[in-house]
Amino acid sequence: MTFVSALIGLALLLTATVAVGVFLQWRQSRPRRHVSHEVVEPLRLGADALGEVATLLQFSTELCARCPGVHRTLGAIADGREGVRHLDVDLTHRPDIAKHFHVLQTPTTLVLDSRGVVQTRFGGVPTRDVLELELNRLTEESANV
Repeated sequence: MTFVSALIGLALLLTATVAVGVFLQWRQSRPRRHVSHEVVEPLRLGADALGEVATLLQFSTELCARCPGVHRTLGAIADGREGVRHLDVDLTHRPDIAKHFHVLQTPTTLVLDSRGVVQTRFGGVPTRDVLELELNRLTEESANV
C-alpha cells in the first residue's frame, strides 16, 4: 500500500465517521410522534398525579451532565403554562422503568397528554421551541375534542 492510498483511505474513513456523527446528532433532538401510545401511571413513577393539560416526563440519571439543564427548561415551561406538570424520574436505581420505557440515553423526555398517554418522545436535549410547539398541539387537540 502506498502512502497516497493510505491517506485516501484515512480521509474516507474520517468522512464516513463525521457523516454518521452529524446524522446521529441531527436525529437525537427531533421529536418522535410515532411512539407506542401507552398510558403512564403516575404512581409507578413515584408521583401523585399528572398534569391537567399535559405532563413533561423527564428520565435522567445521577451522572447525566445535560440533565440539570433540561430539568430547568422543562420546569420553566411547566411553571409558565396552566395545567402542565414536569416530572423528573431518576433511573439510576430504577432499571425496571428504564427497560419498560426503552430508555437508552439520558435525558429522555416524554410528552404526555391529560390522560397520561405518550404523545411525543425526545432523545437527548429537546429545544424549548419544539417543546412549546408540542404543548400547543396538545392544547389545540384537547380543545377540539
